[in-house]
Parts: sequence; structure tokens; C-alpha cells
Amino acid sequence: MKVLFFVDGERKMLKKRERILTFIGCGVVMFLMAGCGSKENITQAMSKIGELNYQEAVDLLAAAEEAGENEKLIARGRGIAYMGMAQYDEAEKYFLVALDCSNGIPEDMDYDINLYLAAVYTKQEKYAKAEEVYNSILALKPKDDDVKFLRGIARLKLDKYAEGKEDMDQVVTHDPKNFERVLQIYEAMEAAGHKDAGQGYLTEALQNYEDQMSNFIKGRMYFYMGDYQKAYVALEEAKKDGGVEAYLYLGMAYEFTGDYNYASSVYNSYLAKEGDDARIYNQLGLCEMKKGEYVNALAAFQAGLQVEENTMKQSLLFNEIAAYEYLGDFAQAKVLMNKYLSMYPDDVAAQREARFLATR
Repeated sequence: MKVLFFVDGERKMLKKRERILTFIGCGVVMFLMAGCGSKENITQAMSKIGELNYQEAVDLLAAAEEAGENEKLIARGRGIAYMGMAQYDEAEKYFLVALDCSNGIPEDMDYDINLYLAAVYTKQEKYAKAEEVYNSILALKPKDDDVKFLRGIARLKLDKYAEGKEDMDQVVTHDPKNFERVLQIYEAMEAAGHKDAGQGYLTEALQNYEDQMSNFIKGRMYFYMGDYQKAYVALEEAKKDGGVEAYLYLGMAYEFTGDYNYASSVYNSYLAKEGDDARIYNQLGLCEMKKGEYVNALAAFQAGLQVEENTMKQSLLFNEIAAYEYLGDFAQAKVLMNKYLSMYPDDVAAQREARFLATR
């Protein structure tokens, strides 16, 4: 069984594409002041979405519909909630309903909904449709580098390398010191099978601006370049600030060189000093799996699931099932897989794994 990693996410693009799309979702209640009439249930629903309580949000939005609250906001909220539950077909349907409520004159909310819709198309691997949405947005906002970057991802996934790279080149040219974006471009290039080209962006940034980068940025760049010695040095300095991601990348750098014991110590050090963090628990569990310590891995995944407001819940649940499989407890794995699929029915990898478990 394949476990879900902290890094793409899809490797990074499955899980950490959330990071790439972060700007879409910030401020989930940003449009609740639009229009007129009561929005009490909608407001509560969006708060629940902010707390990651998606099913409660769906229930509140049903109450909002019964109360005659704003139809467009209800559809948008349902789309976001179903997206959070990885029910992408439902999310797509409701985002399209929300857009049908528009008056034909593009507004900020329509821009926002289109971004969500394109993100759903990306999750469904409908990259041509995502590109079409981004083209429409850029026709109205041609200088939006965030959208241009996302279109570049879609084009790379469509094997339109030249067009995708052109988008990425323009984004970097407009803001060459946006080092986070340079890292995201590497991640997108690597996920699309163009690792060398992605590393080219990192090399150029390091050559021109290394003295202007934080230790954390440098550490990540060297990590992706495969220069783990330089990554260690920079990330050891970066973790002094207590940032969780510095610990994560430092630990993963040691994992990549096969030093799983030291990597585990890095993750445990964070937990001892800074307290619980779902991402650390997930990566610790994955590291313990590599060591063959499946009991320890299971304990780490389960500890991560106890962390409140947990954005790693799906990965942790999936990885918990994997741990039970490695431990030979297929009965418990089946029980948890059924529960998992009730929450994330569109997860193709989980559907495939469920078929395997049915034979055990």
C-alpha cells in the first residue's frame, strides 16, 4: 500500500498542492457581506469550513436553502465544503451552479468561484478545463501572476511544456525575488516530469540572490537540488526559529540520505520542544515505516489524528490504514478503509486499496 507523504504532495502536488493554491482559499468568508437578506446559516457554515468541519457546513447550508438565504453563496459554500471532503464531482457541480447565479457582469466573487472551479478541475485531472478557466480569468486580469502560475501547472500536466514554461518564466521575470514562488515552480516542474528544468530556476535564484535568502529558503532550495550537506547547514540554522517546516525539511534531508534514526530524532525534538503538530506526526510515522517500526508508525499517525484543526487528516487516516496492513491486521484495515471511503469517496488510490483488502 502506498502511503501519503508530506512532500506533493500528489507527492507534493497531491497534498501540498494545497500550499500552491493557498491564495485561493484565504478568507473563506470574504464575500458574506455581498448582496442582501439574512445569511445567518451561511455565515455559520463558512465558520465550520474554516474549522474543517465540512459535513456540519453542508448541513447548515441545507438549512440556509430552506430559509431562503443567498443562492449563490450557498452554492459556493457547498462547493468549498465538498472540495474539502474530496468529493470533487459534487464540488464542480455546485461551483457551476454558483456561476449560473451571476448576472453576466464579472464580479470579484465570480473570479473567486472560477479559481475554486479550476482547482477542482485540477484535482480531477481535468487539466484542459482548468486551463480554459485560467485563460478566461487572464483575459480579464492579464497581469495576475498567481493565475498565470496555475495555468502553467495545467499546461505542464497537458504536456504543453513550452507554453507552461513560458508562463513560469513570465512569473519569475515579474518578481525574481519571490523565492517561495520559485520553489513552487520547481515543485510543479518536478511533478510534471521536468525536474532538471525546475532545478534550473533554483540554480538561477541561488546564483543571483543567495545572500538575500533566509536560511529556510536556502535549505529548501538545496534540498530540492539534492545537495543535502548544504541543506543540513541552512536548515539547522532555520530550525532555531522554531518553524515546523524547517524541522520537516531537515528531517526529510536526513531521510533522503538513509539516516532514518537521526531524522526521527529531528521530528521528536520538535514535538518535545514545540508541542503537537499533525505534519510532524505524519512525517515521523512515514520515517518509522521506512525503518520497519510499524507499531511506532501507527502510534505517530494516531497521535497526529488527535491534533485539532488538522489539515493532514486525510493523509493520516490513509497512512494509519497502511500501518495496520504492514502489521498484518487486515480486519482493522478494512474497517478503517470503509470509514475512509465514506469520507473521501473519490479517492481512486483508496478505492484500489479497498479492492485489495477485500481479498485478504
